[in-house]
Amino acid sequence: MTFEERIYQLISQIPRGQVTSYGALAAAASTPRAARVVGSLLRALPRSSTLPWYRVVNAHGMISIENLAIPKAEQARRLQAEGVWVELKDGNYWVDFRKHFWTPSSSPPIREANRGRKSGGRN
Repeated sequence: MTFEERIYQLISQIPRGQVTSYGALAAAASTPRAARVVGSLLRALPRSSTLPWYRVVNAHGMISIENLAIPKAEQARRLQAEGVWVELKDGNYWVDFRKHFWTPSSSPPIREANRGRKSGGRN
């Protein structure tokens, strides 16, 4: 499974009324420093996508969407429709992680193939 496929799989698992962060998704996909890549993948989703992209916020609980076609207020509206408490403070929308954070499950570890090794032997 590619990184992109794993991220989309994880996003599809975020429960209604919960959020996670770009970094938590990247870490669960065994690439903890790829939070910005997760954001880029979400930004590239077609408008017709059924993935709950709006359930992903930044590491501080702030809606940090930078997509002119879909404003921050739209993401806040979708979260509020699911029962997530979203607060507008100083021009930004915030989610309370203590109440609404969902931790994604990690990917199974990637295992290397035993290339020509015999069980218990040395190379």
